[in-house]
Amino acid sequence: MRALSFLIIFSAAGIAAEPPADKKNKPRKTSQIPEVVITATRSANPISKVPAALKTLDKQQMEERLTRTFPEALRETPGVSIQKTSNGQGSPFIRGFTGFRNLMMIDGIRFNNSTFRDGPNQYWNTIDQYGLDRVEVLPSQGAVLYGSDAIGGTVNAFTKGSGFLSEAAGGFFSHSRTDYRYSTAEHSHVEHLETSIGEGQKWGLHAGVTLSQFGDVTDGSGRRQRNTGYDQWAFNVRLDVALDDQWTFTAAHQQVRQNDVWRTHSTTSGVSFEGTTIGTDRVRLFDQERSLSYVRLAGEDLNSFIDNASLTISLQTASEDQFRVTGGGTRSNNKVDLSTLGADLQFESDTPIGNLVYGIDFYEDFVQSNASNNPFQGAVADNSTYSLLGVYIQDEIEIGDRVHLFLGERYTHATARLGSFQDPTTLTQRSFANSWNNFSGSARFVIDLDERDRFSLYGGVSQAFRAPNLSDLSRFDVALSGRTEIPAPNLSPEKYLTYEVGLKTHTETLTASLGYFYTRLNNLIIRRSTTVPLQDTKTNGGDGYMQGFEFAARWQIDKHWSVFGHLAWVEGEVDQFIGTTNQKHREPFGKISPLVGYGGVRWQATDNRFWTEFVCLTYGEAGRLSTSDQLDTQRIPPNGTPSFWLLTLRGGYTVNAHLILTASLDNMLNQTYRYHGSGSNEPGFGANLGVTVKF
Repeated sequence: MRALSFLIIFSAAGIAAEPPADKKNKPRKTSQIPEVVITATRSANPISKVPAALKTLDKQQMEERLTRTFPEALRETPGVSIQKTSNGQGSPFIRGFTGFRNLMMIDGIRFNNSTFRDGPNQYWNTIDQYGLDRVEVLPSQGAVLYGSDAIGGTVNAFTKGSGFLSEAAGGFFSHSRTDYRYSTAEHSHVEHLETSIGEGQKWGLHAGVTLSQFGDVTDGSGRRQRNTGYDQWAFNVRLDVALDDQWTFTAAHQQVRQNDVWRTHSTTSGVSFEGTTIGTDRVRLFDQERSLSYVRLAGEDLNSFIDNASLTISLQTASEDQFRVTGGGTRSNNKVDLSTLGADLQFESDTPIGNLVYGIDFYEDFVQSNASNNPFQGAVADNSTYSLLGVYIQDEIEIGDRVHLFLGERYTHATARLGSFQDPTTLTQRSFANSWNNFSGSARFVIDLDERDRFSLYGGVSQAFRAPNLSDLSRFDVALSGRTEIPAPNLSPEKYLTYEVGLKTHTETLTASLGYFYTRLNNLIIRRSTTVPLQDTKTNGGDGYMQGFEFAARWQIDKHWSVFGHLAWVEGEVDQFIGTTNQKHREPFGKISPLVGYGGVRWQATDNRFWTEFVCLTYGEAGRLSTSDQLDTQRIPPNGTPSFWLLTLRGGYTVNAHLILTASLDNMLNQTYRYHGSGSNEPGFGANLGVTVKF
């Protein structure tokens, strides 16, 4: 696989290329760029020029859909399906992968850290969607530009700013808004307030706060599920200053706190669904808090060899506190505290051999972890550090007027230092350190099929990897349905190779994409049983594949009517160990997403003051179960998760410049359902009401 990396380097040096015509005078990234995206190439590019079927989600869509949490905001995104271990813990599946095999970023800053768990986890639920301006979802190919974990997809969430560059030069501005959301089936209330002040073209300050009270969820059978509610607060502040015509300084801080988020599936508060078992714990709940602070200096159109440059310094904190009372009455606390220091230096140069994007990034985690029932560690090794150093380069080459070639390479060095953990064999205290190196390359293309760039063919091949993190190496905690996961310090990185090909179109009335991908899995870190009952560890050894297709389209019939929809199918298999032996057999990938379909029709007034749409989201039956799925009896029915259909009618009315009303009727068939692998039922028929006041 390393041969691909070296081939890319030599190819980039040997192809004579014309500088991209649209690079010289492209607009500032902070201006209004409805058709320009960042994540796919680490630079501003028209969405038609990126070598992927990149998906976007903007703040207007999130506001219109009255989404409750950030993971749920993604559920109508093509190629993305959702799992919710509990009402407060959501995890997206992208191309069959979830948990730490998807990379989450905020304003281009790595959100994943070394304590992220295998499979569905709750961390994305700590991102406040009310503080986001837009989201970009890049399937499969982010590893070269963004490093470890970018397997299924790379999701980049861009936070709200003041919009000071769109204001009149020299003029003071001030605008604010408040949002309120109420849901009958969720019994929830969300209040949000934000404000922006500044001086046009010079500086701007944006601040927002969100208070959420989520009640117990009533499912389609009319059953109110105990302990599915929780409280959350979030706030964010961001300052942008134009130092001159080229340089901008940004300073931002955001913080989120969740209280008493239960994992009901493992407790006696759980409810049975299609034969799932109910847990025996009396209590199992989490308190979580996270923060992100960063400063960034960015320059554009520098009129030198370096056209654009940016330096970002970030500090993130995360706290996870688990309180558990077993069925026998034993109480325990398990706490993980983490701080992550990050630095990202990026350059962009328009050269005779193409447009180069290159740089270096570094992240280091500092972890403290303890438990009342383990003298050596908490959920992960105590007094530990984990670092990721990456150096990358990508060359965008134009061959003629219609062929765009993207060649990329990344070197990564990962180091794990486990200060204190419990040896799984001797049960004594132990420390451990190891490091890994990786080279990953990618070669991708876009071919314009007509002179107006309305139709294009895209594709390519991309390597990816995932270095073992602290959770892989040292986790000592409850996993699946009542099983225990123990440390496994001797692990190697996972490696992936993805092939992809597809078609895209973007005309005045039609936007559509159709793509197929095939990912080869090598050295996957998988669970295996130990000789101790109900105990698992991890080891390398899983080889296999993941493949699927994705289709998405939107047709603007006329100025009032539009229709839209998407379809995503994925399937995969991986080698698994048979019991405690060294023999392996191939079986379906765990918790693999079922067939997902979505469609709708929308009508809006000429002046856009009134709109309404009717949508249908359907999940097929998830019946191909792995061995680990069959052991997860509290979340997955014995015969798989049944299919379901969700019908939603929603609409909005802009009363005047200061008042907007939004409403929706959800789950109109009043179905009792769960997303595959989830631990509680979703809301039954209910109404969501939203009010926005601008001032």
